[in-house]
Amino acid sequence: MSRIAATFQRLRESKRKALIPFFTAGDPDRASTVPVMRALAQAGADVIELGVPFSDPMADGPTIQRASERALSKGTSLSSILEDVRAFRALDDSTPVVLMGYANPIEAMGVANFAERAHASGIDGVLVVDYPPEEAQDLLRALEGRGIDIIFLVAPTTTEARMREIANVARGYIYYVSLAGVTGARNLDLSAVEEKLARLRRLTSLPIGVGFGIRDGAAARSVAGFADAVVIGSALVERLEAAGPDDAARCAGEYIGSIRQAMDAK
Repeated sequence: MSRIAATFQRLRESKRKALIPFFTAGDPDRASTVPVMRALAQAGADVIELGVPFSDPMADGPTIQRASERALSKGTSLSSILEDVRAFRALDDSTPVVLMGYANPIEAMGVANFAERAHASGIDGVLVVDYPPEEAQDLLRALEGRGIDIIFLVAPTTTEARMREIANVARGYIYYVSLAGVTGARNLDLSAVEEKLARLRRLTSLPIGVGFGIRDGAAARSVAGFADAVVIGSALVERLEAAGPDDAARCAGEYIGSIRQAMDAK
């Protein structure tokens, strides 16, 4: 059983929901990546989504765009990120790690080469924002052959027919984007999200995580009432930007710990 599947099974058995923080690898600097990952896991993160910085992050708002710019300016690359995940694995062999980013860095490395190196580093899942299912077949085959889950996005505008196509190829979990727009958007409509998830659940048995627009413990707890996982991204990246390299790990741990407490509160 994969780390992702085992994690969601354990959470189901304990009647808890997954907390999935996202931050951009190499931000605030390359040396802080592994300490931040460790702090997140120790604070209660169940899966870590690790952003691969890209020069044209079309799905991301200003907060994560700035994070990508900072990371790239410090020399962060897909190769350096895989090295960081390998270092994290030497310290933590249980927390699933998902790479989230864009197709260009993967294609530059070569799909087969990327899949092999990701497997060797201890990657558990890959989410490529600009790979729709029909364009991800080569990557899907390469990852499946190495036991790595391919994760897809579903948006508020996704039709039921399209959701069915995604459900047929997705592995690990499905990431539901709660808002139309870029990362960091606000004005979360919980009733609309819950209704869309009910439709999606009729098409898949995979866990469903919800991200975009979740910024505090109250919102996370509300979303956890009907989703299998809560994804926190821009709000964490904002705090890392303010903290800087010296305080990044402590800040990340305290913030995600507060979200975990809110989600688990009786």
